[in-house]
Amino acid sequence: MAVGVPEHEVFAAADAVLARGERPTVERVRLELGKGSPARVGALLDQWWEQLASRLRGETRLPGLPAEVAQAFVALWQQATTLAQGVMEQSMAAQRQVLADEREALAEVEAKRRLEVVEAQRQAVEAIASRQRIETRLTDLEQLLAQRQAQIDDLRAQREELLTQCDDARQQLGDIQQRLHTSLAQAEQARAEQQRYSRDVEDRAYREIDRAREENKVMGLQLKDALGRLSVAQQALQADQLTLADSREQTQTARAQAQLVTAQLDQAQQRSIALSEQNSDLHSALQALREELASARERAAAAQARAEALASSTTRSQKKNAPKGRA
Repeated sequence: MAVGVPEHEVFAAADAVLARGERPTVERVRLELGKGSPARVGALLDQWWEQLASRLRGETRLPGLPAEVAQAFVALWQQATTLAQGVMEQSMAAQRQVLADEREALAEVEAKRRLEVVEAQRQAVEAIASRQRIETRLTDLEQLLAQRQAQIDDLRAQREELLTQCDDARQQLGDIQQRLHTSLAQAEQARAEQQRYSRDVEDRAYREIDRAREENKVMGLQLKDALGRLSVAQQALQADQLTLADSREQTQTARAQAQLVTAQLDQAQQRSIALSEQNSDLHSALQALREELASARERAAAAQARAEALASSTTRSQKKNAPKGRA
């Protein structure tokens, strides 16, 4: 709003308002001027009212009129002036009141505006602080989102790796199961072959034991026959009888060893059934049994040889001790 409007423009505007038959007021004068602040127009309007009385008093001289008419006119003019002054005073009082009200309203508006400005500034500060907090929170959320996205990508990569490992593990498990199936089949076949081999070995061992028993029986018969032939020559054959007793002990030892071999074969059969997977131990045990059978055969052959030698020696002794006439 313009400030410092010229005085003569305000006075001219007030005269124009008065000429229209209207009471000059601040708003009407400002409307007539089209500018000016209420305070400036109000102050100049007060001066215009003060000058209006002087202007009216200066026009009381009316030259060229009769004295009575002039006096009556002056009296009427004075009365009109008085009335006008009263009206003016009332108008000025009302105008002052209006102006005071306007000033008070303007002050209230100004104070309200100041409060609004302060409130707006406070709200602006709060808005800025809130915006900063929101921006900070947004930044934190963006960082958190980036972290979460990185974690998700990492988890996805781990998931893909685990899936790959799972597929590899499944394939390895399938291979292992296939190899296990093949190994079980091979083990079953080996066990069957081992059982057949064990049965064959056992059969051969039993046959060897039976043959040894038969040989021992033959040896026993031969020994009995030799004892019968040696009964007539006890004195000469005491040494031979001791040797024959040793042969008997060896024969009993051979029989005990044969029984031990039979028991060991039974134990070997049980171990072969219970420990089919321990082939190497079974082979070792069978090898030991073969060695023991060979040793038993060797001892039986040695006993048979000693018996034959004893029989031959007995025959020679009988011939030597026979009477010469018979010879």
